[in-house]
Amino acid sequence: MPAESRHGFFVYNIIAGMKNLLFTAVFFFFTGGILLAQGDIDEQQTVFFRNERSFAVLLNSDGLGLNYREAKRINYLNKRLLEFDLGTLRHPKEYRISNPYTTGTGTFVFGKLNSVVYLRGGIGRQREIYSKADLGGVAVRYFYSGGPVLAFYKPIYYRVLYPVSLVEWEIREEKFEVSIHDPSDIYSRASIFKGLGETKVIPGLYARGGFNFEYSKQDKVIHAIETGVQINLFPKNIPIMANNENKAVFFSLFVSYRFGVIIDPLHPEDTRLSNLFRKNR
Repeated sequence: MPAESRHGFFVYNIIAGMKNLLFTAVFFFFTGGILLAQGDIDEQQTVFFRNERSFAVLLNSDGLGLNYREAKRINYLNKRLLEFDLGTLRHPKEYRISNPYTTGTGTFVFGKLNSVVYLRGGIGRQREIYSKADLGGVAVRYFYSGGPVLAFYKPIYYRVLYPVSLVEWEIREEKFEVSIHDPSDIYSRASIFKGLGETKVIPGLYARGGFNFEYSKQDKVIHAIETGVQINLFPKNIPIMANNENKAVFFSLFVSYRFGVIIDPLHPEDTRLSNLFRKNR
């Protein structure tokens, strides 16, 4: 083969090889991009569609409560919260006693004028600090919320003993009067429904903040412990006790157990509350 022919054949092979290499690179670029895009879709499904619906039982230093919360994801780390609370408020000076001269009558808080139930509704934010490495780990988040609160307080009635004769006593249901009643005069507390028609309401504001430790071993179920501080503010003192130590500001610590489900619109069958009772998910 002449030298010029050999040179042309060599150049032709180089050009053909470059074409094949370019075709291969373009093929892997587009197919790899499709696979990468598919991975992004899966991540979007896993993260941005994972909203939450949960309930909690709260133990406060000034009462007990129940909470309902919906958490909607804003971005990878943050969620927007909408929550509602129902709970009780108690005075720090409440001590339960019983009549020392009777038996089997139960206990009561001597000097308590009103029982208080609050209803709260608020909005807030939650941010994840540490994510789970696997389903056996713990995710750590901090959260804060606040909004209006309504305190409903109703008078407490007591069953008071009055002597009719030397050996007979009459029981009357009365509100507590510090100038009249003595612990030995009170037989027991009256029905919790007594005085319901005399309920009054005081509006106020509340704020809460704390940490959430989510430890569920199931992907679609929420189990968490929360702890933090909260405050209820009212424009005037709530008359809980028959003394001058009633207050308008209730500051307390709280701890709660939270349980719920992940809300995934792409898989609505996984959002049922019955998932809370399934062991394997």
